[in-house]
Amino acid sequence: MTMKTLPVLFENSEILIINKPAGIAVQGGEKVFNPVDEILCQQIGQKVFPVHRLDKDTAGILVVAKTSVSAKKWTNIISSGRIKKQYSAICFGFLPQTQKNNSTGTFNFPIEKGQSKKDALTQYKIIDSKIIVTAEEEIHLSFFNLTLGTGRMHQIRIHLAQAGCPIIADDKYGNFKLNRKFKKLFGIKKLQLAATNLEIPIDEKKILFNIPLPEHMKNTYAKLFLN
Repeated sequence: MTMKTLPVLFENSEILIINKPAGIAVQGGEKVFNPVDEILCQQIGQKVFPVHRLDKDTAGILVVAKTSVSAKKWTNIISSGRIKKQYSAICFGFLPQTQKNNSTGTFNFPIEKGQSKKDALTQYKIIDSKIIVTAEEEIHLSFFNLTLGTGRMHQIRIHLAQAGCPIIADDKYGNFKLNRKFKKLFGIKKLQLAATNLEIPIDEKKILFNIPLPEHMKNTYAKLFLN
């Protein structure tokens, strides 16, 4: 069976920068089918090595290395904070302290890892907000841009949930009751989170890669904010 191909945004001798669709795991494992590393191996004819992660259900920009030597180099570059990652998220809720579009701020709630807590920093900007009125209730919605200051696992999903703005269709940290309601009312099934901008040093220059919202998030935005 021929696997699907993945959009390549950039390629040189060391790395590929791709646009990962939602629903595809980055690496293989038990009960994981057609992950990014296997698809790219077939697509470019050589093994690849992911150097950072995106959750399976998160769409967007991902960097993979072409060799183990390059993987070590780029893992160090990413962990050193020399790249800037920005995400877009469509969420339930408003931030009580600021409900205006274009408001900015920072989430700095620590994130639990095992028995300890790790510092975590996420900068946010509110792009749009809306109230939807159903027969039973008023539902507040927010559209965020978010920039990672640290890279903890599930950091953005956890920070938004802790702030009272869980991402729509987040089946781990989200509002499960509203998730079910919006699936029924609007057909929203996929996690409304994508890595949409990446600033990365290439040949000693900072290069910015950006992608439009993935189609499932464009559709959600149109249904919820433009009607």
